[in-house]
Amino acid sequence: MELIFASNNRHKLEEISKIAGDKFSILNLKQANCEGEIPETGETLAENALQKARWVYERTGKNCFADDTGLEIDALNGAPGVYTARFAGENCTPKDNIIKTLALLEGEKNRKACFKTVIACIIDGKEYLFNGEVEGDIATEEMGEGGFGYDPIFIPKGFDVSFAQMPLDQKNKMSHRGRATAKFIDFIQTLL
Repeated sequence: MELIFASNNRHKLEEISKIAGDKFSILNLKQANCEGEIPETGETLAENALQKARWVYERTGKNCFADDTGLEIDALNGAPGVYTARFAGENCTPKDNIIKTLALLEGEKNRKACFKTVIACIIDGKEYLFNGEVEGDIATEEMGEGGFGYDPIFIPKGFDVSFAQMPLDQKNKMSHRGRATAKFIDFIQTLL
């Protein structure tokens, strides 16, 4: 089955493709010749994921999926949440987001956080949602060179290393995106 992933983020594509294995052909937006700025104006992760999937489906008519991820930090009243990717500003880098997060948590003892991912897919015109989450803590400094986004400062519960310090296979088994993707792939397999 061919699926269009509503993203050009190579890190996300690599993670999802690794979990999906070779049972599916996953195309990014560029490979699907689907260009343009995808809207992301929802107030929840589910709204954003659905908005992105619908945008692709309307342009291609093909089976597709999209994800949206948010990091919710207790001491920041759930922020950055739906604004996770642009926490430090509209054109910020992942490094900018990490710097802002660590600055806001300077001296804070409560470093509890939760990473959440929602995957929205449209298969033969029907919409489905899959959720995944993982609890953990925000480190006091960056740890590790792997991963992307907030991975260098997110330590999953029960571990003393960040996502950025883990091999991809280990991260995929427990991460928010890994859990949502596993549910999504299990569902897709029932359709084959």
